[in-house]
Amino acid sequence: MSDADAIRAQQKSHWDGAGGETWVDAQSVMDAMFEEIESRLAASAAQGGASRILDIGCGTGAVTLAAAKAAPSAHLTGIDISGPMLALARNRASATEIDADFIKADAEIYDFSNNRFDLMISRFGVMFFANPVKAFSNLRSAATDAASLHLYAWRSPADNPFMSAGTRAAAPFLDEMPKREKNAPGQFGFEDRDYVHAMLKDAGWTSIDITAEDIPCSFPVSELPLFLDRLGPVPRLLDVNPQADRDAVQAAVGKAYEAFIVGDEVRYTAGCWAIRAKAPA
Repeated sequence: MSDADAIRAQQKSHWDGAGGETWVDAQSVMDAMFEEIESRLAASAAQGGASRILDIGCGTGAVTLAAAKAAPSAHLTGIDISGPMLALARNRASATEIDADFIKADAEIYDFSNNRFDLMISRFGVMFFANPVKAFSNLRSAATDAASLHLYAWRSPADNPFMSAGTRAAAPFLDEMPKREKNAPGQFGFEDRDYVHAMLKDAGWTSIDITAEDIPCSFPVSELPLFLDRLGPVPRLLDVNPQADRDAVQAAVGKAYEAFIVGDEVRYTAGCWAIRAKAPA
């Protein structure tokens, strides 16, 4: 098995299994947390006059549905590898009578056949491709002439203290820390602006613009235990450190996140890249 095949298999195992089920359980939290990003992507759908829109890594469908509401004359398609999340996305679309369809597939290798999209959007759904150049080349082949791309991806861990606070707090209690390779698939896989620009250029996209945006995010403090226990880094860290004092790790991580509590909300800033590009005319 090639490295790319191994990465695809690992991603599928996670998102089509326990990882996807966790995001289904936390759908309302994630939607609340990233509402502002959802709004910015929906604005692109409303302003661009697109008739066919693709949501890459659509998850439980929040961005797909928001774009459909913002551009009611457009047809929306979401693509994701997670069966659990897509099942929820389909149910949400059906309940709101949204004109959308959903594809269970890896956008890197999926044959889009005659599908042609004039806008492609994504909220944190593009950093996990095994071969990003291949993925964005495949997406470009599914784009109309001069189609637009509008994506959000995380910048570095240093730009996202909320997302890295748990790992820093847990580190003194752990013998082994997961190694993170720069420009490798993962949450911060697109942290290097130059790498992302070169990747999109190699994939055939033009008019590439990658701008840093600091986006306010919040969710109810009552949901913080769900984030810490299932969405944050603690479960993965404890998996690779089964000998660790679980109570001590959880206490340290919980203490670290107290700094982000304001009244009855958890508030933080997401350090993102807003990535825009065009397909050749």
